[in-house]
Amino acid sequence: MANELWFTENSRDLSQSGGDDAGFEFEFYCQRCGDTWRSGFENYSLGRATGWLRRASGMASNAASNVGWDVANTVGGLADAGWHRARDAAFQRAIGQAQSHFHRCAHCTQHVCDNCWSADRGMCRYCAPDLQAEVEQARAEGQVAAARQAASEAGAQSVEGMDVVTEHQLVCPQCRAEVHGAKFCPECGHKLTDPASCGGCGQAVPAGAKFCPECGTPAAG
Repeated sequence: MANELWFTENSRDLSQSGGDDAGFEFEFYCQRCGDTWRSGFENYSLGRATGWLRRASGMASNAASNVGWDVANTVGGLADAGWHRARDAAFQRAIGQAQSHFHRCAHCTQHVCDNCWSADRGMCRYCAPDLQAEVEQARAEGQVAAARQAASEAGAQSVEGMDVVTEHQLVCPQCRAEVHGAKFCPECGHKLTDPASCGGCGQAVPAGAKFCPECGTPAAG
């Protein structure tokens, strides 16, 4: 049992096995809001010593350099051999420290921080929401819904009496400029409303038409 290591998926390993920064460090995060807590950095002496010896041997003479590389490789082998065991031990210590910062929800089983934890219910605030907070949120949602409805009704009232039956030109047939239902084209001044009547059948002739679409009589010039 002493060699067993239990952990969850809410952690990230920041450890390095070699170099000047060789050591152990772990980051744990809340599985609800994402807030993180990081364990203190622990040096891995063998890993750092390997880097120092290799740099020193690189600056030495040939004979000393060979000896230095042999020593560095020996230390490096020891560092590699002991890395996993040392890391697991450091991770176990970090888990023990993290337990005071995170709580395991009895319902969803996720690990959450103090801000997302409901101590009186033994569950996270997502599984056991704060009732007063939920009431206030529902009240705000109701206000927004009522405001939208009032705005919609006000918009409907604002267009009362607007002519929505008569067809209006949106593009000038003479210069092709956008006119958005205006009576005259703002670009060329062409008259857009009150289409001319056909001299033959009396039907309205669309602006720009050369012949009446009903009887074929030439449109007035």
